[in-house]
Amino acid sequence: MLLLGASGSGKSTLLAALAGVLGGEDEGEERGTLLVDGADPAALRGRVGLVLQDPDAQQVLARVGDDVAFGLENLGVPTNELWPRVAEALDAVGLDVPFGRQTAELSGGQKQRLALAGVLAMRPGLLLLDEPTANLDPEGVAEVRDAVARVTDATGATLVVVEHRVAVWRDLVTRAIVIGPDGRLLADGPPDRVLAERADELAATGVWVPGRRVLPPLPVRAAGAPLLSARGLAVGRARSATVASGLDLELGEGEALVVSGANGAGKSTLALTLGGLLPPRSGEVTASPRLAAGAPPAPIRWSSRELLTRIGSIFQNPEHQLLASTVRGELAVGPRALGLPDAEITVRVDELLARLDLAGLAEANPFTLSGGQKRRLSVATALATRPRVLLLDEPTFGQDARTWAELVLLLREFADDGNAIVAVSHDEELPAALGAREWRLEPGREAVPR
Repeated sequence: MLLLGASGSGKSTLLAALAGVLGGEDEGEERGTLLVDGADPAALRGRVGLVLQDPDAQQVLARVGDDVAFGLENLGVPTNELWPRVAEALDAVGLDVPFGRQTAELSGGQKQRLALAGVLAMRPGLLLLDEPTANLDPEGVAEVRDAVARVTDATGATLVVVEHRVAVWRDLVTRAIVIGPDGRLLADGPPDRVLAERADELAATGVWVPGRRVLPPLPVRAAGAPLLSARGLAVGRARSATVASGLDLELGEGEALVVSGANGAGKSTLALTLGGLLPPRSGEVTASPRLAAGAPPAPIRWSSRELLTRIGSIFQNPEHQLLASTVRGELAVGPRALGLPDAEITVRVDELLARLDLAGLAEANPFTLSGGQKRRLSVATALATRPRVLLLDEPTFGQDARTWAELVLLLREFADDGNAIVAVSHDEELPAALGAREWRLEPGREAVPR
């Protein structure tokens, strides 16, 4: 079954309920009856497997093999059967790393595969997947989808998958259920019939209807005066090997660049290095005098306050940069650090709340938002300080078609104002929608312009 619906309509909440991990009365309200195999889902440990929207929230142990084995150990699987099942699950999802690899060293896409492997190894009767391919490269998307198909065919498991991009799962599922923006059932039936008969209604609520373009493409943007450049750049994380080298890049005013490539190729590490948050392994990142505006030429030497109005960075995991107890407070953190007047802060915050469909959540705790809502909030926090360069890691994941369009239009306006964008993304529609140049980064090698 494919579970569709607008961002924030309750899809992830429903999966949590089916898995028996929704929480008690102190965490919300619940009415009606929900049974799995005729019983309360909370009593069926091991019978239901859930892959969360945020793979970091599902990691338990420090090494890859141990992490996949964790669920099997809790189910009492004998050792002689346990490790072959760990190897089988890792192979099924295409995570080709040693059992001893530190989970902290994995890329976001690799962590997604790891979370799925841990669930597949347990061979649950009900498999619940919450956007399992959101941060995967196209090859990884096909690999994960095929792995899920093999497991469900072999075990007879029931599959419920939440995914905004319908085309990925359309040929695998036999039923589509659509939840409306108000949380009520909108449609239920065979996928082809639902998509054909309710296409206009579904598109209006934000469902990605295959074959419909959400925004017209733009020609590749011409670069204005240089803002940021890299020469002979090699990047890597602390205590890890260099993941990409020989990188030469120049980014100009009004320009957009989308960096793609296989999971683990170093895309996120490159973005953090360009943003002055990781030191180069070798080579240099240099800001033009126009961007530096009196600060040192190398962004790695800038203070956090100097970065605020020059380079804004959006991490792959939105929760890694949430600071305040309300959405409104979160958007005000940067402007307040700049010492802006309260009236100006209010204007900026209210504008972003309205543009990104977050106004109704202004007083909510950011950690209670859906994955797509958290992503829009994280982008908005960077835009609130109005930097000249914006570095975004998977900026469009978790978005329905409607919120995706509004987010992209906001980024278009940002570039139209003479600012520059670098987006790390597997979203195949994003480059054309932004009018962006494309770079593909291969593991251990330099980027290849496209």
